[in-house]
Parts: sequence; C-alpha cells; structure tokens
Amino acid sequence: MGRAAATGGGCRGARRWLPWLGLCFWAAGAAAARGTDNGEALPESIPSAPGTLPHFIEEPDDAYIIKSNPIALRCKARPAMQIFFKCNGEWVHQNEHVSEESLDESSGLKVREVFINVTRQQVEDFHGPEDYWCQCVAWSHLGTSKSRKASVRIAYLRKNFEQDPQGREVPIEGMIVLHCRPPEGVPAAEVEWLKNEEPIDSEQDENIDTRADHNLIIRQARLSDSGNYTCMAANIVAKRRSLSATVVVYVNGGWSSWTEWSACNVRCGRGWQKRSRTCTNPAPLNGGAFCEGMSVQKITCTSLCPVDGSWEVWSEWSVCSPECEHLRIRECTAPPPRNGGKFCEGLSQESENCTDGLCILDKKPLHEIKPQSIENASDIALYSGLGAAVVAVAVLVIGVTLYRRSQSDYGVDVIDSSALTGGFQTFNFKTVRQGNSLLLNSAMQPDLTVSRTYSGPICLQDPLDKELMTESSLFNPLSDIKVKVQSSFMVSLGVSERAEYHGKNHSRTFPHGNNHSFSTMHPRNKTPYIQNLSSLPTRTELRTTGVFGHLGGRLVMPNTGVSLLIPHGAIPEENSWEIYMSINQGEPSVQSDGSEVLLSPEVTCGPPDMIVTTPFALTIPHCADVSSEHWNIHLKKRTQQGKWEEVMSVEDESTSCYCLLDPFACHVLLDSFGTYALTGEPITDCAVKQLKVAVFGCMSCNSLDYNLRVYCVDNTPCAFQEVVSDERHQGGQLLEEPKLLHFKGNTFSLQISVLDIPPFLWRIKPFTACQEVPFSRVWCSNRQPLHCAFSLERYTPTTTQLSCKICIRQLKGHEQILQVQTSILESERETITFFAQEDSTFPAQTGPKAFKIPYSIRQRICATFDTPNAKGKDWQMLAQKNSINRNLSYFATQSSPSAVILNLWEARHQHDGDLDSLACALEEIGRTHTKLSNISESQLDEADFNYSRQNGL
Repeated sequence: MGRAAATGGGCRGARRWLPWLGLCFWAAGAAAARGTDNGEALPESIPSAPGTLPHFIEEPDDAYIIKSNPIALRCKARPAMQIFFKCNGEWVHQNEHVSEESLDESSGLKVREVFINVTRQQVEDFHGPEDYWCQCVAWSHLGTSKSRKASVRIAYLRKNFEQDPQGREVPIEGMIVLHCRPPEGVPAAEVEWLKNEEPIDSEQDENIDTRADHNLIIRQARLSDSGNYTCMAANIVAKRRSLSATVVVYVNGGWSSWTEWSACNVRCGRGWQKRSRTCTNPAPLNGGAFCEGMSVQKITCTSLCPVDGSWEVWSEWSVCSPECEHLRIRECTAPPPRNGGKFCEGLSQESENCTDGLCILDKKPLHEIKPQSIENASDIALYSGLGAAVVAVAVLVIGVTLYRRSQSDYGVDVIDSSALTGGFQTFNFKTVRQGNSLLLNSAMQPDLTVSRTYSGPICLQDPLDKELMTESSLFNPLSDIKVKVQSSFMVSLGVSERAEYHGKNHSRTFPHGNNHSFSTMHPRNKTPYIQNLSSLPTRTELRTTGVFGHLGGRLVMPNTGVSLLIPHGAIPEENSWEIYMSINQGEPSVQSDGSEVLLSPEVTCGPPDMIVTTPFALTIPHCADVSSEHWNIHLKKRTQQGKWEEVMSVEDESTSCYCLLDPFACHVLLDSFGTYALTGEPITDCAVKQLKVAVFGCMSCNSLDYNLRVYCVDNTPCAFQEVVSDERHQGGQLLEEPKLLHFKGNTFSLQISVLDIPPFLWRIKPFTACQEVPFSRVWCSNRQPLHCAFSLERYTPTTTQLSCKICIRQLKGHEQILQVQTSILESERETITFFAQEDSTFPAQTGPKAFKIPYSIRQRICATFDTPNAKGKDWQMLAQKNSINRNLSYFATQSSPSAVILNLWEARHQHDGDLDSLACALEEIGRTHTKLSNISESQLDEADFNYSRQNGL
C-alpha cells in the first residue's frame, strides 16, 4: 500500500491513479477509476502524448461453447502499453488475463497479445437483453482503441426433428414435396438430403429443388426417383438423422393399340373374328393400377361360300348364214360363279357347216376361202356408218350456233317496280333489249342457259332516296366495300375482301360478272346511313397511377376489368413507388401468326425497373369461351425491342410465373413489370369467341330520320367502354341491355337484320334491312370495333315510339335478338346504364383497406398452412379447396405459399369479396370454424390498428 501511495503521489491535478493497473488517467476522460469489484468502468483515454493509437492486428471472433469446454478469446494490438477485456459492459479482472509482449522489428513498436477464457458457467449465469459479448480495449501514449464485439453462445442441437419427412406414393410425372423441419439448435443446423444413403446434389439435377425452406421438391416424378429419403441436420455440435421416408413412383397401366381384326375362323358360313390389345402402354409398375376393360374383342362374321359356275343348255342353232354356217351359244349362268368360284370350262359358242360341205362361194368351196376377205367387208360397213354420224353432228352444231347468234341482241331487265318499296320483295327478270336505263349494268351479256324468271328475297344497300332509283346506279357502296348478290339474293358486304357464302350452291348468280363498278350516289342528306365495318376514332391509351409502399394496395382501371394487386411486403420498407397501368387503345402491336388471334387488351404496368420481393397479381379480361379442348391460350410479353415473345401457355407448368384462367379474365402472378397480352390459337372449329352485341340510337339532322347502330365487339369491358365513349360524343343512347353472342371459328359469316318494324308508322330505307359481315372481320374484331348502321324514317312527326327487333346471327351458329322499344323524345327515354357494375371511383387503394381479408386473419392463415402437416392439411390443400389444382410447383418455390395463394384469391374476388366461400373452404380442411364474413367492422378496425402499431405507423 505504501508503494501504491508513493506512486500515486505522482498523479497531479485531475489525474487519478489506478493501483491495480499501474496507470494514471485524466479524470476528465471518464469517472474516477475503480476496480471491477464495484463495477465502475475504466477511463476511455489518457493524456495526449507523442505516438500512435493502438491498432488491432487480431480481434476477438464470435465463438460457441461446445459442451463444457471453455473457449479462448484472443486480442493483439500495436503499439499497446496495456490490453484488457470488457465483457457485457464490465471489466474483466487482470488476474484472468494472459498477456504476452513482443517488439515489431520492422516498426520498432511494442506488440501486446492478450487472451482470456470464457466458461459455460459464465455464459449461463449471464442474463441480459442480448447474447454474452466481450471486446478488447488497448492503451498507448496517444489514447485508446476498442475492438469489435465478439458474441459467445452455448452451442447445442436438439435430438428430435420438428418434422420428419413422410412417405409418398405418387404417379409418374406427379410432383413430390417432402417436408423437413430440422431440430432446434445454435448455430442453426444445415440440412442435407440423402436418397438410399447417397447425398442428393440439386445442382446436377434440374428436376430437384432443395432451396425452399429445407424441403425437397421433385417437379416431375420419374421411376428413378423411387427410394428411401432421409433428412440430415448438422451443426458444430452434432449430426441428427430424420426418419426415412419411402417414395414410390407408380405407373398406371395403359392399353396398347388394338391389333387388326383377324380373318374369319371359317372358310364359309357363320363364324367369328377377334382383335386384342395388351396392357403395356405402359405396363403397370410399383403397384400401379391395371388397365380397365377387355383385352380381347370378338365379333361375328359370315364368310360367303364360293360357288362354281355351270353352263346353261345350248341354245337352238341359228339359221344358215350366207357363209353356209349356223351358230349356237350357251352361258355360264346355271349358276354363275360367285364368291371366288370357278368359271365354267369349255366353249361358250359353237359353229358348223349347215350344208354338209356343199356350199360354194366365188366358185370355191367354202372351206377354201380365206377368212380375211370376210373381215375386210365388215370393216368397210363400220367406217361408213361412223362417217355418216360425224357429218350429222357437225350439221347440228352449226345450226345451234346460228340460232344462238340470232338471239344475241337481247338482255335482262328488272321489270317489277314493287321491289323499290321494301327490303324484301319478289323480283322477275325477263329478256329485253340492251340499253334499257333500268339495267344494273347495261354492258353485261345475258346468259340464255338459265331460266328467265327469278323469285326470292333480296337484301341490298340503301339508295338513300326514292328519286335516285331512276339514276344510272342502284347502289352507293362505301369505299373499299364489294357487293356480291348470291343466288339467294342476299347481299354480302365485306371490306377489302370477298365475303364467303356458305349456303347451298346454285348454278348462277345475278347480276352476271364479278365486282363490277357502280357510279357513286350523292344523297341530299349527308348523314352516312350505312357505315358497315367502319372504325371508331383511334385513341392512344387509358392510364392510371398510384403511389404504393410496404403496405401494398390495389390499382384498378375503372370499367375495363383490368387491375393490379400489390401484396403487402412486396415493396421494401421505407420505400414507395409511383406505379402506373395503361391499356393500349390504338392499333394492337401483337402480330398474329397464322390462325392466332388477340383475346385481350394490351396492358402495360410499370415502372419496368421496379423490383418486388413477392409476386404481384395482374388481372386481364379476355373474350374466349374457355375450353382446353378448343383453345390453346398463351401469355405474351413485349420486349424492349418492341417484339412479342411467349411467356407461357396457360396450361404449362412453370416456376417463373402463374396463370389462372377464369371464364372472363386471366389472373397472372408475375415478378416483373412490362406489357402483357393474351393470344389464342383455335384447335378446332368449335372454338368460340364471346362477342358483346349492343344497339344505340340517335336522331339525325332530319327530324324524320332515326339511326340504329349495332355493335359487335369482343366481350371485354375495355372494348365496350371504347364504344360507349364514342357514342357519348355522338349523343348516342343505349336502347337495350347488351347481350352475349357465341361466335364459332367455323368460317361462317355474321348476319345483322332489322325485323318487325311497324308498317304504318315507320319504314326502313329500301334494301337496307339486312347486312352481312365476313367471318375474318368478326374473328379479328379486336383490331377495330365493328358496327352496322340502319336508317329508319317516320311517316309523320307525331310518331314518338319505336318498336322493332334486331337479329344478329352466325350462319350455322348462335343467334341473339335485341328488342328495341324506345321513345324518340329525349324527355321520355328510359335510361339504360352502360355498365351493369361500376368499378371503384378511386383507382388506387393502399393499405389494409385495399384487401378483402383482414391482415390479422391473413397472418393466422399463413402461419397455419405454411407449416406442413402429417395429414396433408397444408398450403396444397388450401390451393385445392380454392380451385387451384395445377402448377403447384410455382407455389412450392415461394417463401410463403399460403400468402401467394391468398393474393391470387384477392385478385379473383376483387368485386364480390366472398369471404364466406373462403371460410367454408377452411372449414372443410378442418382448420377453422369461424366464418370470416361474420367479422364486425370494429374487429376489422382493431385488427388494422394493431397491425399499424406493430409496423410503427
């Protein structure tokens, strides 16, 4: 104590002497120095002096105490006068330090190395908010330096796995998911999978994935994947081995093709023949089911027995010929040969001399005359007959030709003027002289090979004025429209192409010739009464934006069926993005290949460089009548170069994205923004596009005229909204609720006609009651909205009500009737809403209010179903109960499969929010008995408030 006191006397002023350290510190650097017994800290600095701050050459590392073996923490610094450890904020006594001192030859500075031992008891006795930690503090003449904190933890590994893998029996090409939850341990155990005691390397086999939360996923099971699978968990303490799970990949048997029918088992008469097949395509393996059905089929057969031919009796001898011979014949008909029987053997005719050799010809006995002379005589007679026939035919041809030329000065004319008063009348045609002013085309030549009288309905274009019927032309076709009158007298209208008529083919059509030009009419009323297949004004795009953060939200394009769901947590915390969504309303940029057609709008969402941590859901409407038997539907994305490439077919299996096809929309889970669209390739003629047909009406500038416009557009809300927008600008009024028309891909055209017009109140302009649209224009109608216009006229201004029917039908296909019953007076019109269900007036919704499932309920569902269950009640069952039965490997690769399934549910039920159906699905699984739809508003608000408090909002 005397030495300490003497030494301490050297500290003056504010300095304080620490006897157990042998150092003198400035009191201003910290509180007065005391020993570790009273828990006071050492000062952090010493007085300034020439030199260098200590630099740590070696700092303490994190360590684990294994069993009861203490661990050593080591520290080395230069230059260092002293180095001491501080653990959990308290100085470690100098007696527990082991110190070594050396000199750095290169710099001449003093190097000090110190280490201490930490025992298991010390760590177990420590109770604090964090792990047991230690750090070094080194002193030099210039000051102090601190090392990093090193944590010390007791290492362990429990014996029992939280979940052992369960054995499975799966069909070939099915998906296998083996769950493994390793035992609790410090540090966390690493997991390795063994198959038949051999390690599995997922890097070498793309069909196997072991990244998803220690689970083993085999996307498509193969026969070679059968075996015993074991989950191995290990850390620095020990290794643990799970129970083995036996996986059996079985193959159900399949029938081979039938063999050809065998020959009938009897040569003639009634017998049987058979064919067979084997259960080898493939053969059942590993307990797979054997083929159902018969392996042998037998049918009866009848083989006709062969009948050999037999001669009839000889006929009587003929009279004696000039050549002194007579003949007799017989036929092989008693019976004739049948079914491969032999023909009769022998001669069918006989000849002999009928004068016993006394006949003389040219002074020679008959038997001495050469037969060649007889043959020459018969040839001369034959050739003479042929020559006479040729002359007779030539004379007949010349006569017919002269007669036809004498009749060439006659033509064809329409003489029934009653056809000018209505759309469907009876026409009679007879020959008149050429040059008549009523001829459709006076230059055309008549065809005398057909009848001169025709009768049947005719549907022609409107001449727009009765006075114009006397002019040189009866038609006023639109630009680029061709008119073709078939033998049934139905005018077929098409744009830039000939409409195909699929009815019964007749021998002739009227008028003669093809695609003749007609002069243009100049009606007094400039309103275009017929605008068949005209396009609406082009628009660039619909667009909406919203700012979203970590809470996520929903972006909706009102009345288009297009929406974007940003899940909670998809955007990192403390970040926010302005997300936009647009629909291309101009000419589609998707180039159709072959028979492929565009089934949806082109939807763009961005920004393209945004990165999400959880897949977002994009909903795109489509117009296909969904059936995997008739359609092959693809999701396509536009590249930065403007080209379209296929992302996937909706029936494919993929882990990059997911497509769920509903009857009217497709819900897509994606992880990158861009421009997307749906295209379809019809597999059969039964592929159906759904068309929405609607009729609009408005008064023209002439108070007696009224226009009906019939639209046929793809059954997508955005396509109909384009029509509505255009009609609003024109002052159009929707006259009837729109209806669906199923348009088949059978190449037959579409007919639109006006029926049941009150005869004494209204009239339709002549020849305008029916219009026909070619198949190709309707099938690709996403290019331009199609409509046909009909012009009606009141007889008197007192007529204020209009009642008629619009018939839209596909030849050999579906038909729809629109019943028009409206008032001409605007004040008395009945307002029909354009859209049955208006979307939200707020396109962007953020936070918990944007989702149908409350966040607290959602958390409980995910926590329940993300944890595998031995009875199979996990996220796969949740997906199945929500009608998600394919491409489950996509969800298996997600960090929380249940959360992604619920995101998909939110996208599908954004309008109805049918929480009751979700609750029923959960009840069927046996996980909950609480109906979500019964949650009160106060509970929802409380759940959202608690959620906001947890996230610091």
